[in-house]
Amino acid sequence: MNFDKKNLTNDILLDLYKRILKPRLIEEKMLILIRQGKVSKWFSGIGQEAIAVGLTAALDSDEYILPMHRNLGVFTGRDIPLHRLFSQWQGKANGFTKGRDRSFHFGTQQYKIIGMISHLGPQLGVADGIALANKLKKNGKVTAVFTGEGATSEGDFHEALNIASVWELPVLFIIENNGYGLSTPTNEQYRCKNLADKGIGYGMESHIVDGNNILEVYNILTELKASMKERPRPVLLEFKTFRMRGHEEASGTKYVPQELMDLWAEKDPVENYKKYLTQNGILTADFDTALQSEIKKEIEESWALTNAEPEIKATYSGELDDVYKTFINEEVSPSEEIENIRFIDAISQGLKQSMERHENSVIMGQDIAEYGGAFKITDGFVAQFGKERVRNTPICESAVVSAAMGLSINGYKAIVEMQFADFVSTGFNPIVNLLAKSHYRWLENADVVVRMPCGGGTQAGPFHSQTNEAWFTKTPGLKVVYPAFPYDAKGLLNASINDPNPVLFFEHKQLYRSVYQDVPKDYYTIPLGKAAILKEGTDVTIISFGAAVHWALDTLAKNPQISADLLDLRTLQPLDIEAIYASVKKTGRAIIYQEDSMFGGVASDISAMIMENCFEYLDAPVKRVASLDSPIPFTKALEDQYLPKGRFEKELLGLLQY
Repeated sequence: MNFDKKNLTNDILLDLYKRILKPRLIEEKMLILIRQGKVSKWFSGIGQEAIAVGLTAALDSDEYILPMHRNLGVFTGRDIPLHRLFSQWQGKANGFTKGRDRSFHFGTQQYKIIGMISHLGPQLGVADGIALANKLKKNGKVTAVFTGEGATSEGDFHEALNIASVWELPVLFIIENNGYGLSTPTNEQYRCKNLADKGIGYGMESHIVDGNNILEVYNILTELKASMKERPRPVLLEFKTFRMRGHEEASGTKYVPQELMDLWAEKDPVENYKKYLTQNGILTADFDTALQSEIKKEIEESWALTNAEPEIKATYSGELDDVYKTFINEEVSPSEEIENIRFIDAISQGLKQSMERHENSVIMGQDIAEYGGAFKITDGFVAQFGKERVRNTPICESAVVSAAMGLSINGYKAIVEMQFADFVSTGFNPIVNLLAKSHYRWLENADVVVRMPCGGGTQAGPFHSQTNEAWFTKTPGLKVVYPAFPYDAKGLLNASINDPNPVLFFEHKQLYRSVYQDVPKDYYTIPLGKAAILKEGTDVTIISFGAAVHWALDTLAKNPQISADLLDLRTLQPLDIEAIYASVKKTGRAIIYQEDSMFGGVASDISAMIMENCFEYLDAPVKRVASLDSPIPFTKALEDQYLPKGRFEKELLGLLQY
């Protein structure tokens, strides 16, 4: 192995040795503890330490790194106290996730490290968002994100590279090509000769680097960092290396030919670098012995601290209190100056006034800039806020949602417009596994609002008409808002953007231009989690949201003899359970009206809660009225049959006669 020190001083060369030695010695300790049954799981990075160590040494301490589960050198390179790392691995409270996640599935703002989730791809998009925030701040910082050769087959990899290239984001995409994705060799994963070649397709600079040569790693990354500060751009680097242990220790390496293991053992990044330093008189035996003794002492003392730490005690409040970031809504009262506007105008006003109020807000989506979006909600926004804050995106929902998370991590509010709520399916993973879980896992909130134009009645067919709120009300950590009126839409959208937690904001397309209301011209908010009582009565409680609220009003207007409480939920998560129970206890009857199909919808949970908590007050079974349990069709006759509008009146009258 050829080492080129270039202009590096001996102090730097020795510092790099200290940095690469530490994770190796920690790993050797962990392997002993695994055999003793004292550590449950371990993902080894032995053989590829030079990449994580060289990168971390090259970057500033305030530049974000997004590592994976073999990048111990990133964590030690940022000088995280070892007892905190050990506590994390052992599920102790002094770790970073309060025992809720293990290994390196965590992040820490203190050390500017953002950890992975098991769905490997989204972190690449998160790096895009962090880098975008840096670019908006004009601070000259770069962001580095790791992935393995296996994850380069994921769609998120391609989406993230494309966004970074189009937006010229200062991201270092680090591919650790270590030969195997668990047991699948590279020749069964891709056909290109080098993964670095994939950068060409995105117009991106790329390099192939010997990932076992720490000086080559450090030098090229140092040079690139300086260059990217002057000319922000993404760079793809493929580091050729090898994994000397199993995917994790239990899996072993029997599937790897022995001659391959022997070949890469000769390329050991620690031993070869040590030999180079020794042969050139830079590292003495006494210094090496003293350094190893010092590191091993730190390991033993830190392990003892972790062992002395008590096991975590489970409490309901301890778990539930961290699902969301605590947020006290700043309720802004509406002004007296009003205007009669459409639902769509109220949404546009709320967005505009929120962006004026929050200068750190960015809105992203397909065709939202000059074109103004598919529904013209952001028409004129570019002229007022500029293309830096009103950003057209490629068609890549997953990476855009992940980028929104990155923006939040780096101090911005992100608003994502799904062109249609149906298209959120291609961004589903980062919403339910990244945005929703981050605060619970490591207390990092996702300050993201995802706007969802939804709903039927316009004969748009099965890919443009779904109302898919139930996909998200099931997921702890998300908030779900679904207004039915312009006044509520504006106030709730403003409150959602204020809220530091992830919000799915549903906007029914059929209401956009058909519903008018007097709406205050100025900025105001409506707190999430509060239902609106639209009508009061004594015979029955009607619970609804979205367009179905208007259908219910039409039915009541047609049947003036019915004395009903009509609750517009407005927010589905959090749900105003108190308002529901109070009304049902008063009327003794309940019917829940939703546009979504019946099975597994929001109505099912509300019905169950009423039966469990208000049973003694009921004079009849709780009824649900919903669309058919089929996909929503295109032709008007089929769509009319699918939607519940034609069935609600009959069910309501039947309930009253029970």
